[in-house]
Amino acid sequence: MMTNEILGRIPGIAHTGSGMFFLMAGPCVVEDETMMKTVAETACRIADRLRIPYIFKASYRKANRSRLDSFSGIGDEKALKLLGRIRSEFGVPVVTDIHNPEEAAMAAEYVDVLQIPAFLCRQTDLLVAAARTGKVVNIKKGQFLAPEAMTFAAGKVRDAGNPNVMLTDRGTSFGYHDLIVDPRAIPVMKRTGYPVVMDITHSLQQPNQSSGVTGGLPELIETIARSAIAVGADGLFIETHPNPSVAKSDGANMLALDRLEGLLEKMCRLREVVNTL
Repeated sequence: MMTNEILGRIPGIAHTGSGMFFLMAGPCVVEDETMMKTVAETACRIADRLRIPYIFKASYRKANRSRLDSFSGIGDEKALKLLGRIRSEFGVPVVTDIHNPEEAAMAAEYVDVLQIPAFLCRQTDLLVAAARTGKVVNIKKGQFLAPEAMTFAAGKVRDAGNPNVMLTDRGTSFGYHDLIVDPRAIPVMKRTGYPVVMDITHSLQQPNQSSGVTGGLPELIETIARSAIAVGADGLFIETHPNPSVAKSDGANMLALDRLEGLLEKMCRLREVVNTL
């Protein structure tokens, strides 16, 4: 299914048909209203100027944490209501993760895209519950899966009656403490006919550190972004924060918010070149 056809089913999205990649960007997790609005205002301004279709991203809860004392959220209802407020105040669609079937209908009241975390991409009951909401479903490829295996994850959503699927790569496990990005994954997953997104920042995580705090390589964000655009990614996924050093989740691999505009300007120029080839 063509990217613009899927994007056209997301309420509030702008600039579809511009020929540009679309963007899913925001903080890793809902922290507080001030930070959320700062990110949303900045990203919306940049996306509007560059004519990039934009979806605001934040997890209302983090269920997959390294340690029991890791920050997991401000409370489900409070976080979802804040996402709904971002959605209405900025007129922008929103994506968030869900972790079990019971969350699908609850989250769907506040957001436009339901995201299936990479570790849960084979969970049939979760995929079917997300499908039955009628929302667009973004399925992240498990770090343990070959890209062609995502055909079956997408098929579960489709066979449950929902053709509105996107697929996202976030790197592949490489030993115990690193991930590697294989650019071949993008064209392989595009053969499914669904839009394919590159999750740039999570692909640069260094998980399973002895400290229990995930590390990262944010200095390589532009490298991964360039490779994704060059091989035809339909969308980019970027976690960004005004001050990654104090972010309550995944700060080690985030993009500083003040660097977002410069990065996207470069990627737009690269996309224009790729479109002429």
